[in-house]
Amino acid sequence: MDLVKLGTQIILSRLGGSANTDEGGIASALSSLLGGGSSSGGLDLGSLVTNMIQKGGGLENIVSSWLGDGDNEPVSGSLIKDILGGDKVAEFANQVGVDEDTAADTLAEAVPQIVDKGSVGGSLLDAVGGVDGAINLAKKFFS
Repeated sequence: MDLVKLGTQIILSRLGGSANTDEGGIASALSSLLGGGSSSGGLDLGSLVTNMIQKGGGLENIVSSWLGDGDNEPVSGSLIKDILGGDKVAEFANQVGVDEDTAADTLAEAVPQIVDKGSVGGSLLDAVGGVDGAINLAKKFFS
């Protein structure tokens, strides 16, 4: 599954005509924001998940809901700024031609779906560094 394309479609549908860039521009901005790695459709979801777990403060439960088969717990735009970094969200907003709050709220809708779809069928395993990475990630849940 092309997660960049999925994220781009979610963002385009959410922003409608308010974005000042095309699909390619949004895809590029999204790839830059979420790591642009070669795994998981060009996104570094493993680092995103690991970052959320390391931050603590209940983010472990949120990211677990995204990785699991049930409903995804929602996040706010301000929490997305904390997770991804306010400066990176501001840069993303600038690249797609919207204000920072609109970008954060849009990403708050898109990121859980991207992680959720990226984890279906274990495809996130590659993003966390294979079996060893998954074991290390699991240890963080229980330590």
